[in-house]
Amino acid sequence: MTNEPIVRKYDLEERTAKFGELVIRFCKMVPENVITRPLINQLIKAATSIGANYCEADDAESKQDFKHKIGICKKESRESKHFIRMIVVAVPELKDTSKSIWQEAKELNLIFNTISAK
Repeated sequence: MTNEPIVRKYDLEERTAKFGELVIRFCKMVPENVITRPLINQLIKAATSIGANYCEADDAESKQDFKHKIGICKKESRESKHFIRMIVVAVPELKDTSKSIWQEAKELNLIFNTISAK
């Protein structure tokens, strides 16, 4: 038994934070060169922005502010999928490693699509 708290899939604050951490670790595996450097930067910005904007949405001052922040989460999760794909084109040997990360970005995007549609 470990002392780590159980992370439930519906705890979006924790889930988005874990996603950002996962992407940071993934990006450390990407060899840096003239092509990958901007892709790494963009992916880290997009992926870590999801959690930050979700926290802001959670503390929104109005319904409009909430919808705006959730909309940003939706865009950043979609952008994360895009940059993961571009990194795999630049570094094909990371394809298998990227699959679960891309899947999590997709799931987060679907969650934020659902929230924003309400």
